[in-house]
Amino acid sequence: MSTPFQFYTAAYVVQIDNQSANKLTELRECLDRAPDASIFFHTFQSLGRHHFLTEGFSNDFAQWVLASLNRPELAERLGGLDVRDYVQLPDLRGDLNRMIGEYCDSHPREADMSAFEPFHFCQGVEVTVPLGSPVSTLEEFRDGLKKLSHASLYYHFVASRLRLHLNSNDFSFWLEDALGMDTLARRINAIDIYTNTLDTTRDAIVRLIDWETRK
Repeated sequence: MSTPFQFYTAAYVVQIDNQSANKLTELRECLDRAPDASIFFHTFQSLGRHHFLTEGFSNDFAQWVLASLNRPELAERLGGLDVRDYVQLPDLRGDLNRMIGEYCDSHPREADMSAFEPFHFCQGVEVTVPLGSPVSTLEEFRDGLKKLSHASLYYHFVASRLRLHLNSNDFSFWLEDALGMDTLARRINAIDIYTNTLDTTRDAIVRLIDWETRK
């Protein structure tokens, strides 16, 4: 008998940290001191909050650099960071620091200019709640998936990478580990969360499951 899958939803209570930056040099310094939860909030959680955007950047650092500092070149580099590449927050923090540090070193005058608005570091305290009964079959999994909220889909498909410490997500991990559906798991994991909204991501997962069941 396969291990059942439990759907969860997650809510985040936002806390404002005691750090803010009004210059790029200050952002660089604050990044060194910011807790992991703050790095997570402004990158992984930011992607969940802005899943519907068709313009701008999905991480808060890139968006602030563009909107408040008018540094499109650096914003483009920061916005190009793909959270799917990271299973450890220190690695993500290191790349953010490196990109901002390189820009500060090569553009010292611009790096010390004041922003239109300060950047306030925040973090979200996660609260999870199980949804319904666990599911054990692909059909039950599909039915549960169809009812998921954005918060639950984000929790299982995006934020789960850090929890698993794998370049995967809860859905793919369960499909491969519990049901032995390696190919389906890989195809679901390959869905691009940057070119899809959470709604179209869910639709794509359902289509892949339907294709699998028709084979």
